[in-house]
Amino acid sequence: MSKILLLHTGGTIGMTMTEKGYQPDGAYFKEAIFHMDSLKTPEMPKWDFMETEPLLDSSKMSVDEWNMIGKILADRYDDYDGFVILHGTDTMAYTASALSFMLKGLDKPVILTGSQIPLCRTRSDGRDNLITSMIIAGSGKVREVCIYFGSYLLRGNRATKYSADGMQAFVSPNYPLLATAGISIQYNDEVFFRKRSDHFAFRPLIDVPIGVLKVFPGIRLELFEAIFAGSFKGVVIETFGSGNIPDDKALVPLMEKARENGTILVICSQCPQATVDMSTYEAGNALLKAGAVSGRDMTTEAAVAKLYYLFSVNQDFETIRFNMSRDIRGELSNSFDI
Repeated sequence: MSKILLLHTGGTIGMTMTEKGYQPDGAYFKEAIFHMDSLKTPEMPKWDFMETEPLLDSSKMSVDEWNMIGKILADRYDDYDGFVILHGTDTMAYTASALSFMLKGLDKPVILTGSQIPLCRTRSDGRDNLITSMIIAGSGKVREVCIYFGSYLLRGNRATKYSADGMQAFVSPNYPLLATAGISIQYNDEVFFRKRSDHFAFRPLIDVPIGVLKVFPGIRLELFEAIFAGSFKGVVIETFGSGNIPDDKALVPLMEKARENGTILVICSQCPQATVDMSTYEAGNALLKAGAVSGRDMTTEAAVAKLYYLFSVNQDFETIRFNMSRDIRGELSNSFDI
């Protein structure tokens, strides 16, 4: 029988109501799951339980917390056949993306899940999310970082939060589902990630300054000036459609200067289902000439996490630019490994 680690980091699933609103309640949650008969049935894997200290609302997640979670998994990697991480939904896709890059050569399931309604509530979706995630982690079929939520199993670095109040809170707009849980769990084996390294290795992230800028009609040039004149190592720019920006002749020189200053500019789309192709239109082509990198069909969450990772492996400016456009953990459509 397989054995998994259930890691509680916080989030709605383990919260209870207080006079200040919902807050993490580790004592309640631990007692609740140890008394869940469903977790003691023969079809469930063996499991150990662990909590981070402190428990967090996911909006408070940062590089430090990603490193803490990654180190917990790395330190216990040989002790378990899989891992389930209970996490808040707001930044779950960011954490899943970060872990996918940090855990090189991963050959075990790492499943992030949570809930929209706390486990303490009668209609909580947390029960199914928890039970199914543990079954998937114990099965060993997928060997990558995933999000399981609302009957869907998604690649972690392809997922994005779609709904703040729907039970299917996450979508994978540019990559197929890994599995669907109905009466049985139907796995889509053909789209599983195949590891590209023989050895597992954990790479903690360096907290370099990264920014995200969303363009909009009428955006002022002063905003770009403030961003590009700063000390940012990387900036993800969410553009229109397939990579278009407002037609401002002064913008391209600013981007060229940012590149000269060592800032990586990554172009993603505001459209969840899209592929950036900066050669399609004149406005996007100007970005390409200014040295910006196409994020193609990467989510913003994956692009941010990938920038942190590439800077953390001590790569030089041009190598980072080059690798941002290559797939290294299944976040894009061509395959490399670093």
